[in-house]
Amino acid sequence: MLDTLFPYQRHYLDLNGNKLHYVNEGQGEPVVMVHGNPSWSFYYRNVIETLKSTHQCIVPDHIGCGLSDKPGDESYDYTLPQRIDDLEALLDQLNIKQNITLVVHDWGGMIGMGYAARYPDRIKKLVILNTGAFHLPKSKPFPWPLWICRNTFIGTGLVRGFNAFSSIASYVGVKRKPMPKDIRQAYVAPFNSWENRISTLRFVQDIPLKPGDRNYDLVTEISQSLPKFSQVPTLICWGLQDFVFDKHFLAQWKQEMPHAQVHEFADCGHYILEDASEEVVGHIKQFMATS
Repeated sequence: MLDTLFPYQRHYLDLNGNKLHYVNEGQGEPVVMVHGNPSWSFYYRNVIETLKSTHQCIVPDHIGCGLSDKPGDESYDYTLPQRIDDLEALLDQLNIKQNITLVVHDWGGMIGMGYAARYPDRIKKLVILNTGAFHLPKSKPFPWPLWICRNTFIGTGLVRGFNAFSSIASYVGVKRKPMPKDIRQAYVAPFNSWENRISTLRFVQDIPLKPGDRNYDLVTEISQSLPKFSQVPTLICWGLQDFVFDKHFLAQWKQEMPHAQVHEFADCGHYILEDASEEVVGHIKQFMATS
């Protein structure tokens, strides 16, 4: 079933003994799509299908996600700097170092913009989908379900024992209409055991909320890099019913990127590429067609 829904050749990069899976379809200027938690490269399947005739579509699965290896903590450092290093290693391996369009969603925003902060001259365009690249906005309370997952043994049990994070996200992440069963199953399939759900938990535990938290200073640096992209063409598509990346995050993006083309979807949730696939992919296609 997955081969039908996601019919792309599987490529792997060895990262210190862990295999990172990625899609590499099409030719032309590169479009690098960075997913978040708890999704994987499958999230971008309709964008790949639309752009591969004109662009080189590179879509990795973070270690612990999708079709990549899912090592234990002793074999992999599930933290933001490592995620950025992994993305850099992949793009260096593929010799992708210029005219990059970066498409980011969820935690992929921090990873992708972390890479962009290192190499701003490599970024040609940005596509921003329900994500952040800055600290939690002051007006936004940290959502209590994430607090439970991040800070309690109960949260660990729910996420790793019952797949609460990935499974629930496949239901609450869409608002217009429920995900079809086969699509929902494809989202949760990689996270099919306690061992294979390590990344969904570690991502949440790695969210820095206050000075002194691990990687708080790195998020500050990424946020402070955003003015470097004030002349970079930017498209923002946003589901306003996202319970995490909501209107507070969108307001900050508008402040950071006043030049951006913004499309808001009042009836859509976190998985904007599921809720409003045709419209958002259409906007991306049009955006990519302009110089």
